Amino acid sequence: MTSGRVIAIDQGTTNTKAILVDGAGGIVAKASSPLKSTYPRPGWAEQSAEDIWASVRAVITDIVATGISDIRGLAIANQRETLVVWDAGTGSPIAPAILWQCRRTAQACEALIESGAGPAVVDATGLSINALFPASKLAWVMENVPAAKSLAAQGRLRAGTVDSWLLYRLTGGREFATDHSNASRTQLFNTDRLAWDESLCALFGAPLSALPEPKPSDSLFGHTVEGATALPAGVPILTMMGDSHAALYGHGVRAPGLVKATYGTGSSLMTLTPRRVMSRHGLSSTIAWSDRDGTVYALEGNITVSAQAAAFAATLLGLADTRALSDLAQTVPDSGGVTFVPALAGLGAPHWNDNATGTISGMTLASTPAHVARATFEAIALQIADVFSAMEKDVGTPLRGLLADGGASANDFLMRLQADILDRPVSRGDQAEVGAIGVATLARRSLGMGSNGETEEIHRFAPGGMSAPERDGLLRNWARAVTQAIHDR
Repeated sequence: MTSGRVIAIDQGTTNTKAILVDGAGGIVAKASSPLKSTYPRPGWAEQSAEDIWASVRAVITDIVATGISDIRGLAIANQRETLVVWDAGTGSPIAPAILWQCRRTAQACEALIESGAGPAVVDATGLSINALFPASKLAWVMENVPAAKSLAAQGRLRAGTVDSWLLYRLTGGREFATDHSNASRTQLFNTDRLAWDESLCALFGAPLSALPEPKPSDSLFGHTVEGATALPAGVPILTMMGDSHAALYGHGVRAPGLVKATYGTGSSLMTLTPRRVMSRHGLSSTIAWSDRDGTVYALEGNITVSAQAAAFAATLLGLADTRALSDLAQTVPDSGGVTFVPALAGLGAPHWNDNATGTISGMTLASTPAHVARATFEAIALQIADVFSAMEKDVGTPLRGLLADGGASANDFLMRLQADILDRPVSRGDQAEVGAIGVATLARRSLGMGSNGETEEIHRFAPGGMSAPERDGLLRNWARAVTQAIHDR
């Protein structure tokens, strides 16, 4: 079967995108809608759940406005670890969505670690206790949002990641579910048994009754209802997957050996493993996806502030935007010994230190804004290299190369720098919507449509612009600066 079209939604932190994929697998329409985040207190990060839903409605409206027909299904990729909590009676959120970047529960997580809870949590979930994950966020909601406990007692509380919230609204409240990839990032899901873990719910104070039904990523999750969006009633929701997982799938990775890196606000690196592997080097074990062939596992490293560091530095230096920062960075041959550690919301993998703060070190009277600009792009690439190295240690074999996506991957200077620092080839496709392509591909497979019909152009960046001594010196300075950023706090 090759007829029919699929709408794929990629709901991200800074915007929501949608693509329309035709029967041959080609992208025939695109839409985008921006989103705002708020930071009401130091370390806090939030979004309006209603705004998230409105952005999804907006991109669907734009796609439908192209005059399409014969929509065979809907696929969803979503920002992960963001928690939405709502009242099933009214369908309305009871608090702002707590973003994955939010660190408000860092102290509570430290207390759990000090209590000795860490090993049991890692064994069940593959995740070290951290404020990144929704478990501690839901615990905070239960203690700090007045309506939460009473709604839970009435069986009306709903708590889920963004995919669950969108599914609920798309189906008019008839369906409340999540997929295994998103569930595996909550720190409440046993990734071996593929079920919510009652002992973890008790540990975090999370009501089991409030959690969505976990399903394989290519399940029939439900059908749209009339009036929810511009789509007619009865369009099936065929695929849901966390955005990083969807990007890995969209890159065509189906076996171990390569690493996917998304260069967005933060970064997620993911590499497939032949089985469930517990990291010994600061990474997470996760479910990449699950489908009719079974459950596929991966190792992942999450960087809290990645390409966002460039936007931050551009503002700090009084530049117009990140393009201007990149142009400035390329006016010097190196960073002149300057090192920027962008621990602007703590440090993620593989260091995992919530107390670390951003530092700029190594400056002298010879340092210029151009050196700081170049150090910023080096910092993005060096954080990626830290996770890449940890993955090689965990899998025990060298990894062949890096597959890049996300907005900042369009910067050729950054990609060349990344290849040089890794001493591995970096590949980037010409389709920016790789996460949406991933869920569209899985949805098309469930419809019997086969693989995508178009082959995207691949841009390859080979290492060679940096000598081994230069690379080693850069890595030594970076390791020293990271250690200082951690211990100074």
